[in-house]
Amino acid sequence: MTAVVLALIAGGAIGLALGALGGGGSVLAVPALIYLLGFTPAAATTASLVIVTLTSATALSAHARDGQVRWRTGLLFAAAGTGPAMLGGALAGSLPQAVLTAAFAVVAGAAAVRMLGSRPAGQGAVAVRPGRAAAAGAGLGAVTGVLGVGGGFLAVPALVGVLGLRMRAAVGTSLLVITVNSLAALAMRGGTARGLDWAVVGPFVGAAILGAWDGKRLAARVSGTALQRVFAVVLLLVAAFMLLDALL
Repeated sequence: MTAVVLALIAGGAIGLALGALGGGGSVLAVPALIYLLGFTPAAATTASLVIVTLTSATALSAHARDGQVRWRTGLLFAAAGTGPAMLGGALAGSLPQAVLTAAFAVVAGAAAVRMLGSRPAGQGAVAVRPGRAAAAGAGLGAVTGVLGVGGGFLAVPALVGVLGLRMRAAVGTSLLVITVNSLAALAMRGGTARGLDWAVVGPFVGAAILGAWDGKRLAARVSGTALQRVFAVVLLLVAAFMLLDALL
């Protein structure tokens, strides 16, 4: 199977995850780029930022039209995370590849465990505390910059478990956070982006954008509780695989 075909298949699956779950795109994109397409961990984290930025921006527009984006909360998250994301992006180049892979796996696994253990959010309105939103946003931004992920797989648990948003609102709002944080991290990785294999990254992005539209339609048909559990299980499996690979 050629690299372009693999990129199309992986891109479609990742777009589906982003559109339906508001996160998980990067956590799936990075291992797909490494293990299926032969990218180094450093190149994979940069390519995943490109893929997830474009895909999440597309999915964001669809969720916004349905009123499922909490703009004030999302912008507060994003604003708090922009600086840490840029600093993390500058730091990432000096870290060993095995450290990046192991750190990625540990963070993804922790997010999955938290998501499995948290109760689904209620259906009523929620009062968001700006201080908690800003602190969580800064942490997400730092992880985005260092590990090359959009942060949705952490933003969704934070928006649901820490700030109490309903799952569907958390999905839409996380896409706003992902877009802004990924752009900030990419600003510090401009040099590495020029060396990417765009013949593979381009089809990957196109398939991911198309998959995001299907994912958004899936989110409208599946309960928030089911989405939360699927999201967590996928994260846990990917995290376990990457951690074993880094340690062995």
